[in-house]
Amino acid sequence: MPGVVLALHLAGAVALLIWATRMVRTGVERAFGSKLQRFARIMLTSRLASAFAGFLLAAGMQSSTAAALLVAAFTGSGVVAAAFALAAMLGADLGSAVVAKILTFDLSLLVPVFLVAGTAAFLGSSRREWRQAGRIAFGLGLILLSLRLIGEASEPLREGGATVSILSYLRSDPLTAFFAAAAFAWMVHSSIATILLIAALAARGMISPDLGVVLVLGANLGGSLIACLLTRGMALEARLAPVGNLVFRGASAVVVMLALQFSMIPVAPLGSTDVERIINFHVLFNAALLVFLPFTPAAVTLARRALASWQPTPAPDPLMIADGSALDPKLVDKPAQALAGAAREVLRLGEMIEFMLRRVFVLYDGAEKQAIQQLKSADDRVDAAHSRIKLYLARIDRHTLDSAEAARREELLDACIRLEQVGDIIVHNMLAHVQKKQQYGIEFSDDGRAEIAELHARVLANAQLALNILASRDRESAIQLMHEKESLRDLETQSRQRHIERLAKGSSTSVQSSTIHLDTVRDLKQINSLLASIAYPVLDEAGLLRRSRMTTAKATPRAPAREAGARQKNFRDRRPTRKLR
Repeated sequence: MPGVVLALHLAGAVALLIWATRMVRTGVERAFGSKLQRFARIMLTSRLASAFAGFLLAAGMQSSTAAALLVAAFTGSGVVAAAFALAAMLGADLGSAVVAKILTFDLSLLVPVFLVAGTAAFLGSSRREWRQAGRIAFGLGLILLSLRLIGEASEPLREGGATVSILSYLRSDPLTAFFAAAAFAWMVHSSIATILLIAALAARGMISPDLGVVLVLGANLGGSLIACLLTRGMALEARLAPVGNLVFRGASAVVVMLALQFSMIPVAPLGSTDVERIINFHVLFNAALLVFLPFTPAAVTLARRALASWQPTPAPDPLMIADGSALDPKLVDKPAQALAGAAREVLRLGEMIEFMLRRVFVLYDGAEKQAIQQLKSADDRVDAAHSRIKLYLARIDRHTLDSAEAARREELLDACIRLEQVGDIIVHNMLAHVQKKQQYGIEFSDDGRAEIAELHARVLANAQLALNILASRDRESAIQLMHEKESLRDLETQSRQRHIERLAKGSSTSVQSSTIHLDTVRDLKQINSLLASIAYPVLDEAGLLRRSRMTTAKATPRAPAREAGARQKNFRDRRPTRKLR
């Protein structure tokens, strides 16, 4: 077979591996994205817990980079300490290594199972969860298939003179092999795909264990660079953990690589085959990085100093809306363009509200006057943006709108009003709780603090989902948001009941914080209801909403309390006309 054809087959197999890895990650993010964010937000409370959370996130998302970007976003918004985020990234490195280890087992019999099950789930169901589960299963099947194709495509290359020459050169020049693997891992944005490719070539005898160790170290260096480069445009705080991970993981790879220049690592005890030795070395290398957990605060401090010296100008405050507006007065006679501009401004307003919601919870643990004033100033800007959007939408002549444009106009106006109301609750209610808590030195009980943290994480995830619905008008996302509203209402009820139980037991901390606790829970529930209402137009268009609380049937005067409670549950305002799935 000609060399060009062999290279084409190998390139196609590698491309399939990269694409399949991305497919699995996308399916996990779409199916469990909000749940993973809530999980990470709750778990990132200590270095050990953060490392464990990072391990699970990387294993579930099939990517340490995706986990790194998630916790970096939390750090940038001030929700999570940078030291905990760095600990989570160290755990994520080990999680991705374990995933690579699992995928190198002989799972060829699972290829048709995953492909058939994935296709059936994706095409045979309209439910979002089943479709994304099908995407994940199909992606896993493609990963296993691509590994087999890589082996088959590389088999003829074992005898090729050019291949032997290249591999011989790489064995004789480890530094070139090291940096080539690092460049490849960065290029494909996946250390897992790189490690799997190395393992597939080793399984065919094309890569010796010594060369495989060098390539694995290079892949770890390249993997640690990805998050640093992807976060380079974020605020300084968001970049601290990726830079710290580069120092620990990347620098460790370089140090081990330099040590190899003087002595070889005994990899024979690591397994019975070349593939086992290479993969086990990769797992042990990332497991060894956990020894740096006690030093994460020091690494964050050094990273902050280094980044501050490279970036003397402070990053713009995310609470400040950028100058400029998409509300062009010249377009009011062109409804389609005018509504598009208004939608952009409403989304900007929503992003402002999201940042305010993130920031106010951080202030519960300690608030400076400057931070409080920033939040108040942000609310003033929200009010100003709200007024501009309302007036702009009012100027669009409704007589020039068709039915769809008129509905979109009302939808944007209603969303604008709801978001402004959320801002008022944050500043006038929750910020007042912050100041009262600080003034009187009130502290939540550990259980109470955990309950409020979970509620806040759920509301924050719902805020992101609501903005996505406003932009995409996706019906499945709207249904999901309604389910989240139901779930949060139950969670709020449970939190209130548990708080009353703590009061009954005489908990002094719960007694002191009772008013602030209950008021905060109420405010979060109210914010969530306002955000969920953004999904109503999409559900209404699909015929999934009922219009009134009233029932046409006559109530029985002496109905049992259980039946009355059931009727009350069924007559809530604008509930779905059929069970949402």
